[in-house]
Amino acid sequence: MTSMKPRTHHVGLVGALALTAVALAGCETYSAGSPRQYAVLEAADTTSATNTNINSLSEVISRNPNDAGAYVTRGAAYARAGQYGDAIGDFSKAIQIDPNSSSAYNNRALAYRQTGRNDAALQDFSKAIAIDPNFAAAYIGRANLERAQGDLGGALNDLNVAIRLNPESAEAYHARGLVRQKQGHDADAIGDFAAAIDRNPFVSAPYAARGQSLIATNQYDKAIEDYNAALNVNSKDANSWAYRGLAYEKTNRKKEARESYTQASSLDPNNVVAKQGISRMSGSIF
Repeated sequence: MTSMKPRTHHVGLVGALALTAVALAGCETYSAGSPRQYAVLEAADTTSATNTNINSLSEVISRNPNDAGAYVTRGAAYARAGQYGDAIGDFSKAIQIDPNSSSAYNNRALAYRQTGRNDAALQDFSKAIAIDPNFAAAYIGRANLERAQGDLGGALNDLNVAIRLNPESAEAYHARGLVRQKQGHDADAIGDFAAAIDRNPFVSAPYAARGQSLIATNQYDKAIEDYNAALNVNSKDANSWAYRGLAYEKTNRKKEARESYTQASSLDPNNVVAKQGISRMSGSIF
């Protein structure tokens, strides 16, 4: 994927923000200014390699204590290790040094979300956007928070802007699909999930999300195909097993449904869809 000049390296901030935040990397187009690092959400990494990286970055900071970008980079490494308090501290230091660092505000917002400080996160996403109105990732981050808070209109507006700024962003299409799905616009959601899959077919979440909208529109065989694809990427996703079981059940394939529900329950004994399905399969009413 190509981007407008200038180019920069993107540092990933990590942590799972539920289904809304897919682990997608990509290029951002942006205006001239401070180098931008934006977040990719993954699982926390506590390996010795990460700790070694943090130590190396600390040495860089000791040599360059006024380098805002160095603090942003180490903050992202702290977040990768699940040390969100330290990450927030580094992003705050970067902002103190460079109040116009949209990267620092955006990454601090994501770290705030990990610590449940959603109001502070919303302020930081908005500040990142105010500094750089072309920062597509900040619109996506704010939209994901708005959706979680029930502001579907605001989320949809932000994602429309993000897609206009970066039409190749799989994450933006996936996030907009989730908003449309929550609005009950499943046909539109299916289109957005398809666009996300076209742009990055190697993550499971858009397949799983599209599967739910396909079930909602009675397209059960297509839903099964999507859940098969999702499970090929991530076989540990209990929800995909559970909803595949529901799609099988809707097509009266009871053996396959029972197997899928059982697998979902083994991965997550509290999965509601699986528990209800198993109860129906055993002839009881849940």
